[in-house]
Amino acid sequence: MGKYFGTDGFRGEANVDLTVEHAYKVGRFLGWYFGKEHKAQIVIGKDTRRSSYMYEDALSAGLTASGADAYLLHVTTTPSVSYVVRTEDFDCGIMISASHNPFYDNGIKIINGVGQKMEAEVENQIESYIDGEGPDIPFATRENIGRTVDFAAGRNRYIGHLISIPTRSFKNMRVGLDCANGSASSVAKSVFDALGAKTYVINNEPDGTNINTNCGSTHIDVLQSYVKEKNLDIGFAYDGDTDRCIAVDENGEVVDGDLILYVCGKYLKEQGRLDNDTIVTTIMSNLGLYKACDKAGIRYEKTAVGDKYVCENMMTNGYKLGGEQSGHIIFSKYATTGDGILTSLMVMETVLDKKQTLGTLTSEVRIYPQLLKNVRVSNKKEARENPKVVEAVNAVTESLGDDGRILVRESGTEPVIRVMVEASTDELCRKHVDDVIAVMASEGLIVE
Repeated sequence: MGKYFGTDGFRGEANVDLTVEHAYKVGRFLGWYFGKEHKAQIVIGKDTRRSSYMYEDALSAGLTASGADAYLLHVTTTPSVSYVVRTEDFDCGIMISASHNPFYDNGIKIINGVGQKMEAEVENQIESYIDGEGPDIPFATRENIGRTVDFAAGRNRYIGHLISIPTRSFKNMRVGLDCANGSASSVAKSVFDALGAKTYVINNEPDGTNINTNCGSTHIDVLQSYVKEKNLDIGFAYDGDTDRCIAVDENGEVVDGDLILYVCGKYLKEQGRLDNDTIVTTIMSNLGLYKACDKAGIRYEKTAVGDKYVCENMMTNGYKLGGEQSGHIIFSKYATTGDGILTSLMVMETVLDKKQTLGTLTSEVRIYPQLLKNVRVSNKKEARENPKVVEAVNAVTESLGDDGRILVRESGTEPVIRVMVEASTDELCRKHVDDVIAVMASEGLIVE
């Protein structure tokens, strides 16, 4: 974790933590860094936040002042930027978004030339430059000054790419889409309409301040109600920049990332298209997923929390499917990052090919009750490694046996310890979480 860049870019409240000057300097550095031996070409996308337009202008100014050409995709999804970078031979891509955060936050995600998140080494150099410790970057002059180019065609090519993936028509399928008043508003309906679905869309009228507000994958109850009200076959909810997808089945039940991994993983295995019969998960995936995978003969790997780590594992080992409970799902045959719309297309493909409803396909998985509590502490490492805390955690592990688990980990961004328990009942989850937190309190580790 750097000073400004976390696991998902440089993020903070617009013009408070992440200012327009920061964006300009990011552009200045990237234009210089990739333009040392040729004229750099860098593509920029943005979500629907009001501040995204400001950052687009600041980044473009920085890039062109350093001699790079800035190609503007305008309002688009994070995965579309990744796709365009790796298929159109750009030096790198920039996505302006704070994902599922409220409208007043924003972020700068930098994507490398192969469509994955930028290497930490480059982000560290950007941070040094922002703090005035980096190189003295000259301004481009005369014919070397960069230009901005309208590149909406790149987004259209991405839409065409998505439409080309399914092998069957969605005709007669009644599909609900919650676009979160975000980036999906410019892409999702076009894709489903082109594939023949009868598409019902909500929260696709962004006004700059309503992104993620009581809608999208973080407020899935809205789509649940909509699917039941309209008697739809299936529903999909996205987040602000559309790199997540949470589904809703025909009964209005939530199908999260873990269930999507199981449904699609089992289907790909049956098709002989799941390399080494393995999916990649994070340590936060539900115990029920693993038990169902064991029964279906699906192997699994566990990474640290963050789709960045899932992607690294997949690329290193050549796996085809991985993701997170939150709905970041990566299908590496088609993408190098989580892609919400692609995920919904792959779920549709599975449902149609298997000729079963999504509710039927997920019924094989028993999701264990899960409780997560965040505890603010003075020192994360000391709290996690305290002997009495370790003893309490081991006692819970022994008590749960094969019918549950406890996970105690440090937050990557806050002075917080996260205590998570999965067990056969909600009551057991509460008891074990509270027992461990009580020990932390008695040891004087908690900050009120």
